[in-house]
Amino acid sequence: MTRGIVVSGTASGVGKTTVTLAIMAALRRRGLVVQGFKIGPDFIDPAFHALVTGRPSYTLDGWMCGRDAVRRTVARHAADADVAVIEGMMGCFDGVDGASEEGSTAQVAKWLAAPVLLVLDASAAVRSVAATVFGFERFDPHLDVAAVIVNGTASAVHARWVLDAVASRCRTVPLGTLTRDANLALPERHLGLVTAAEGPLSPDKRDALADAIEASIDLEQLLGIARPLPPATDDREPVSARPAGRARIGVARDLAFQFYYEENLARLRDAGAELVFWSPESDDVPDVDGLYFGGGYPELRADALSANQKTRRAVREFVASGRPLYAECGGLMYLAESLEDDRGVAHEMVGVLPARVRMQPRRLSLGYTEATTCGESLWGAAGVTARGHEFHYSTLGEVPRSVERVYRLHDARGGRRAEGYRVANALLSYVHLHFGSNPALAPALVSACARRRV
Repeated sequence: MTRGIVVSGTASGVGKTTVTLAIMAALRRRGLVVQGFKIGPDFIDPAFHALVTGRPSYTLDGWMCGRDAVRRTVARHAADADVAVIEGMMGCFDGVDGASEEGSTAQVAKWLAAPVLLVLDASAAVRSVAATVFGFERFDPHLDVAAVIVNGTASAVHARWVLDAVASRCRTVPLGTLTRDANLALPERHLGLVTAAEGPLSPDKRDALADAIEASIDLEQLLGIARPLPPATDDREPVSARPAGRARIGVARDLAFQFYYEENLARLRDAGAELVFWSPESDDVPDVDGLYFGGGYPELRADALSANQKTRRAVREFVASGRPLYAECGGLMYLAESLEDDRGVAHEMVGVLPARVRMQPRRLSLGYTEATTCGESLWGAAGVTARGHEFHYSTLGEVPRSVERVYRLHDARGGRRAEGYRVANALLSYVHLHFGSNPALAPALVSACARRRV
């Protein structure tokens, strides 16, 4: 039976991704099959998990998908693994708001009855670390804060004092410490870490991470703390028997477009889609029934995207033909008239959406969002509801009123607005939808694409 552990932090920036990757690398070095998961809306960390484990990493999000979908995802994708390493988001108890556990790491850990490995930064503390751990293990009596790894210690003496403090006052097992080492850190940019596809996590760095964690903690003790995950149950979502390849969907995937929930791709395949991966930077549009553009960093690849005029023209013709196209966030930016980068240079884009995108002045849009369709779309008739999140620094210029808005967006702070731009049979939005939030989404998109084959 697969054992699992949740790696959580006391806050963002304490090193939980570094610890997670190090544990994954060390366990895989031992010959174990390691399945990665990431709690919360994130595309970058799961890609690093996949690089280290050799398996796709799946998102677990309490607010977007709910308890049953989270448990089904774990049961399905961890069934053939020896151990599941589940990376948390932000601080352990941080979620949608300040009053509830909704959307938090703690919520998912309790749903899975999984022990929590707490990561804490001790670069500016010694005995106070024990007070922090003491507070975390008692804040929610239903959460099992089972072990702690202390990051950022400056010396062997510092490490010993911190571990002694935790051992003397807390029931949580002090597994070990990681000494401050800039060589283990991953480079960052405006939306988080530099992506795995860009190569910052080399084989040498993976080995260094595994070496560091093996020298710092007892892996057998860690495996002993991990707990069997809930088994697969009979409450799985029914998957209709659909012929493989009933529709071909071209998925844009390169350095500009990398942000896809693996669950979304899995659900499209389950619904009968054959996925064809291609690069808008360097490839021609493939022979497909529909196109899917995810998010990413088109602003960093704007020169190459704009230079491929043949593909930009082909995407315009694809939409004009009435074939389905779904684009979110970075995909929307590519489908706009132009994209102005953070240097103030405007690059011509596809031009399906008659509006311009700017990276200046930089303004962060971040948060959970619920979308309800108020008209016909790729998701079917009006009234379809799905959940997702927004995370972007770009701003979209005024979109003409003649362009139909098919989404009513409701964010977690109570804001409401119209969005989800429909042009012909294309749907464009800044929202990253999680298809696990509504099991009807993937079949609807595949069906829309399949109809173009008739």
